[in-house]
Amino acid sequence: MNSAPQMKPWIDAIHAYVPGKAKLDARPVVAKLSSNENPFGPSPHAVAAMTAVLGASHLYPDPASTALREALAALHGIEAGRIICGTGSDELIHLVAGAFAGPGDEIVYVRHGFAVYDIAARRVGATPVVADDVDYTCDVDAVLAAVTDRTRVVFLANPNNPTGTIISAAEVRRLHAGLRPDIVFALDAAYAEFAEGEYEDGIALARAHANVVALRTFSKIYGLAAQRIGWAYAQESLVGAMHRIRAPFNVPATGQAGAIAALADTDWVEKTRAHTLQWRNWLAGEITALGNAGLRAIPSAANFVLVEFPEDGPVNAAAANAALLEDGIIARYLAVQAMPRCIRISIGTEAETRAAAASLRAFVAGATG
Repeated sequence: MNSAPQMKPWIDAIHAYVPGKAKLDARPVVAKLSSNENPFGPSPHAVAAMTAVLGASHLYPDPASTALREALAALHGIEAGRIICGTGSDELIHLVAGAFAGPGDEIVYVRHGFAVYDIAARRVGATPVVADDVDYTCDVDAVLAAVTDRTRVVFLANPNNPTGTIISAAEVRRLHAGLRPDIVFALDAAYAEFAEGEYEDGIALARAHANVVALRTFSKIYGLAAQRIGWAYAQESLVGAMHRIRAPFNVPATGQAGAIAALADTDWVEKTRAHTLQWRNWLAGEITALGNAGLRAIPSAANFVLVEFPEDGPVNAAAANAALLEDGIIARYLAVQAMPRCIRISIGTEAETRAAAASLRAFVAGATG
């Protein structure tokens, strides 16, 4: 007989989320490019708005995030009553899993998808089912083939994290059309603002269909990662179920105020987007120039570039990561996510992005002699 409390077996199977490295032990940080953060930070208007409410920190925040939902509704032309806000989009991912799946059910996501999908599935006792991808990109047919009569939720990050890859709006709609109406299709568009061309962020699908949840965040282009603010849009039946299990007072007053101000500062958003696209393309070009050494930049629609290294030899991802750290540059080595050949590099300031590229060039030159 056990003498101490025992965790549930599905909890025991969880591998806790490992965030990107943030500090170096003995060297100053030249560039922290491990967590896809906005290199400019939040809008100054958002900082001012957050500062203005600090004096009321003894009061609980609006539990319904009413003003923030109204601001989101006005910006996107959607109904405030069909918006739910959360402690980052992470909480909303867990709410989808918790409200619509449990023991005996299955949750499908794409190989090399966002690590929280696996955790959210296991947390509620559901079985995570991983669909094969094609060159780090969602394969719609593989996802549909992974669906069974036990499937309750399908998660799709588009653009995907940590790969940066994207599928077209037509492919997103084809995936949704292939799902039974009782399966929740959770379209995670955390990086929507960095996508180009024909793109489906899920809002139109969620308006038209009762089984779609469109997920968004303020952590990336709005630079409010520390405030932990996400939001989702869906029809009332889905949102109502998520409200039943969300934490009370889950979005802080500072975050609500900052997010409202951030939405209004469109110049700041456009500045971040333009910078990201410019330097994302530049960094991808620098990586491509190292192709003779086996490096490859995976085409990205997000605010980072995934770099693939050869599997063997001196020019490998582990050695490159060590060289970057030696130069004070913290990227995201993805061995922890079963991608030992890959390093994800967030787009930083111009100086930070140039420093990362220079470090990789020096590493390759030294390794190839």
